[in-house]
Amino acid sequence: MNYRIRDEHVRGAAPLPSPYELRTELPISDELEGRVASARDVVRRQLAGEDTRPLVIVGPCSVDDPDAAIEYAERLKRLADRVADELFVVMRVYFEKPRTTVGWKGLISDPHLDGTGDMAEGLRMARKLLLDVTEIGLPAGTEFLEPVIPQYIAGLVTWAAIGARTTESQTHRQLASGLSMPVGFKNGTDGGLKIALDAMEAADHAHHFLGVDHDGRVAVIETTGNPDRHLILRGGTRGPNFDADSVGRAAKRLDSRDLPARIMVDCAHGNSAKDPEQQPDVMRSLAEQVRGGSPHVLGWMIESYLETGRQNVGADPGTRKRGLSVTDPCLGWTATERTLLESAEVVAARPVG
Repeated sequence: MNYRIRDEHVRGAAPLPSPYELRTELPISDELEGRVASARDVVRRQLAGEDTRPLVIVGPCSVDDPDAAIEYAERLKRLADRVADELFVVMRVYFEKPRTTVGWKGLISDPHLDGTGDMAEGLRMARKLLLDVTEIGLPAGTEFLEPVIPQYIAGLVTWAAIGARTTESQTHRQLASGLSMPVGFKNGTDGGLKIALDAMEAADHAHHFLGVDHDGRVAVIETTGNPDRHLILRGGTRGPNFDADSVGRAAKRLDSRDLPARIMVDCAHGNSAKDPEQQPDVMRSLAEQVRGGSPHVLGWMIESYLETGRQNVGADPGTRKRGLSVTDPCLGWTATERTLLESAEVVAARPVG
């Protein structure tokens, strides 16, 4: 008898270019490599407390339109230059969207926003956008979700995050142990810190795990461990955790486990009840903590785009408003610019020495 015991629920398998092939098609120049390496070193000095400027990760919840993202990057570059003495600005360039159930999974998974899943084109668009953002003069930060994707784009990333839904995953802890840039781990969606602290400890160690090599072949990946990890507080179902008491308690938990006690705070998600209009209040609190001498605030993350709010993906691209998020609601550009300038003024007012 013929029994179907493989691929019962698989419709097909589309080949992808290998990481080497895509990097050859869209190469990074020596100059841009130098920019990425230099920006990573800045973040490492911030983690060590040697560079005391707050690290600000700011940009769209998820990139849906590369052209709008480039316009945003050009505006952000001008703003970053204005506040460079007080803040180190990295553009949030997120291509992957973890979903609680279903929904648009991001530019790499579905670049046409139509459910066709053209990941080969999504990877090209992502790498091209990172090259463009770096050429503009901004460092880029992203969240890694699919464990193969870093082979395609990680060389253009200054800072990476592991999200609240994946911080507990062994796969992502192992992935972080081999990444070449600083990595932040978010607390769980309930607000608990334990999974993030466990992840930070695990990622510091060497691992062997299944992955792909530069030629796209399945391989055993051996890592050395990543010393440049930190905690990201993003609030949760228990409430926000951006206030000075919450940051102080988290720092004590980190100290008790001999983990780095430099903490980034996500101004969105549970810290603002996903209301973008509340993000400036969170930023003001953090800037005041820095001015007050807190040694624990590494910086903050902001979900920001050209327009305030969000929209549904919809079936007709012509109905989408340019620069308006199709995932979580974002703070608009005008409010972003105003709040970052205010934050820079507050930070500049802290006592010297």
